[in-house]
Amino acid sequence: MTLTAEVSRRGFLRATGALSFAVMAEGTVRVLVGKAMAQEAAAPLANAWVTISPDNTVTIRFGSTEMGQGVMTSLPMILAEELDADWARVRVQQLDQGPASVYGNPDTGGMLFTAGSSSVAGYFNIMRRAGAGARRILVYSAAAAWNAPAAEVTTEPGIVVHAPSGRRMTFGEVAALPRIISQVPEIADADLKPRAAYRLLGTNVGRRDIPDKIRGAAVYSIDVRLPGMVYAAQLLAPVEGESPVSVDHAGVAAWDGVVDVITLPHSVVVVAERWETALKARAALKVEWTRTSPFRTADSAAERAATLQAADDLQRTAVAWQQRGDAVAALGDRQHRLVEASFTTEYLYHGQMEPLNAVAAVDADGKGAEIWLGTQSQSISIGVAAQTLQTTPDRIRFHAMQMGGAFGRRTFFARDNLRDTLLLSRQLKRPVKLIWTREDDVKNGWLRPITAHRMQATLNESGAVAALRHRVASPSILEYAAPSRWQGAQNRDLLVMEGAESLDYDIGDYLAEHVILERGARVSAWRGIGWAPNCFARECFIDELAEAAHSDPVAFRRRLLANSPRGRAVLDAVVAMSDFGKAPAGRAHGLAFAGYKATLGAGVAEISLAPETGQIRVHRFWAAVDPGIAIHPRNLEAQVEGGVIFGLSGLLKERIDIAAGEIRQSNFYDYQPLRMHEVPEVQVRIIESGAAPSGSGEIGVPMTGGAVANAFHALTGRRIRDMPFTPERVQALLRA
Repeated sequence: MTLTAEVSRRGFLRATGALSFAVMAEGTVRVLVGKAMAQEAAAPLANAWVTISPDNTVTIRFGSTEMGQGVMTSLPMILAEELDADWARVRVQQLDQGPASVYGNPDTGGMLFTAGSSSVAGYFNIMRRAGAGARRILVYSAAAAWNAPAAEVTTEPGIVVHAPSGRRMTFGEVAALPRIISQVPEIADADLKPRAAYRLLGTNVGRRDIPDKIRGAAVYSIDVRLPGMVYAAQLLAPVEGESPVSVDHAGVAAWDGVVDVITLPHSVVVVAERWETALKARAALKVEWTRTSPFRTADSAAERAATLQAADDLQRTAVAWQQRGDAVAALGDRQHRLVEASFTTEYLYHGQMEPLNAVAAVDADGKGAEIWLGTQSQSISIGVAAQTLQTTPDRIRFHAMQMGGAFGRRTFFARDNLRDTLLLSRQLKRPVKLIWTREDDVKNGWLRPITAHRMQATLNESGAVAALRHRVASPSILEYAAPSRWQGAQNRDLLVMEGAESLDYDIGDYLAEHVILERGARVSAWRGIGWAPNCFARECFIDELAEAAHSDPVAFRRRLLANSPRGRAVLDAVVAMSDFGKAPAGRAHGLAFAGYKATLGAGVAEISLAPETGQIRVHRFWAAVDPGIAIHPRNLEAQVEGGVIFGLSGLLKERIDIAAGEIRQSNFYDYQPLRMHEVPEVQVRIIESGAAPSGSGEIGVPMTGGAVANAFHALTGRRIRDMPFTPERVQALLRA
């Protein structure tokens, strides 16, 4: 049961005049009124999701962070739908921090953590119940004021209605009643709105983050300015694990505007009153570094070759990720035709527009701080801050800012960027803004790792897949990026291996396994995580199997998807959208089926090739996506479009090279993403299946690699198995 809160009208209005609801960890709804809300706000399990004010303003809080994916709109929409709020009266508020038992996303281990297209999927039921519970309290409170049965009271957007008597009250008027009834029946699943009753979900309301971005009014952590704040430019070690041996800064320290030159274990930092001064002074430093790091020998070309060798070595130990039947034994059946192929992907940088930065003001006692940070995880960032200052999380006042892109880079980066900002602020006793330049960001990137994929399958007499083995060689991302999580993962790295399950394909004997290698660079999740490289290898291989079975790629996949009606639906839709196989002269189509967790999708690429330059051009791309339920269809389409473009950029152009432990690229002139004139026409179709809503921010990426590679084969008769598909690689393949 929930709590009862009753106060006088005068006392209520005097004590902030607002009604607040919280969905508790056990699923109940709690109402807090006036002073009680203020007093309980700091107590565990008593922070509100929604506040209704007498002026009819509805403030909805959301636990994910906004990085351009639209959660500032989609998550509040879910609560507002069940509340029956008037969207024009809704304000949204980013949650900076709070107890995980109330605000944590169950799909990310109960943390405030935004990654893996988990926001809508994880918070859907939480936000629905919060809205439905708040609506029920409004209904019961209005019914009591009217002395009417609650069963006769309903709502319209922003209004409580008693139809038999014609009486109506706005939500704000209910919030101002002298008596609020909160001891109401708990919300059951049957109390939640069915899809047919939605008024708000499924509509294209304006995104709440866009107007400020258009006006230049959106504030990112890189924009924050504080009284007395200084700027820090950091000269980082050229190779991971190295440190400064000697620092010559005699001339620099005397520059006008330079506050200090500080040596940290892995860097030298110039702190100045202005950013331009700090940056110029940093360039004048003379630093000698140790040369003893084991990463001094890291070489990406050698690592790629070793990774491929490890995948192809079937005697090498691997960790099973997904196992159905006995694929290894079935592959040994000599009565079935064996097909084999290997694929590789290379290091990729995240390429987010806003380079890494942080602002921190450490308290005088060094045991607390106020922080402004664009991060994918408030929980991780607060934990890093508390650990750095050797304090407790309650001493950290955190401001979660919007982000100028993230794509996985802003998940764990607090371990270096925020940590160093706090150390500098504590030493200087002033607020500090630490900014990495683009060159800093590239040279010290946490990269999507090199991967190699050994694919083996057998075809039976009817041309069906009898067994399939997908062997992935790669370093563990979790081991480096989230070591505490890796300790309990039993060598199962979801950031590398997700997408290798192939659950929608009807394959009786199946094995996906991970050959875990030592890392040669800092590694992290990249948009699409494991799904991107794993679906690339699988979908290229599926086309090869179709050819070996003398089947066309559509019919072959429809057979594999016999037990997946959702999978068949997106496949059939994209085939129809693209008029698959009927590309204009000089062009060709390629098909790929893909998924991302519970979201299913399929894509078709239309490409051409300039043989004299080896340049692949993608002219059009079609994508059909089943997200279950589309919360905000126009935004969902935009996210799929963005994912497609992101994926195409990674497979056609982007690559990080490492030699002698150092990243060779430094900025967008030598690490080139897809340019605007190279972006194809992208067409997206949403196919709602009515399943629970799932994410859309990453589904566009996994379908791109296989679609383009398969189109390349249709155009040239050659198989391209190594990503990225650079002109040099294409020309070498055509000459072979």
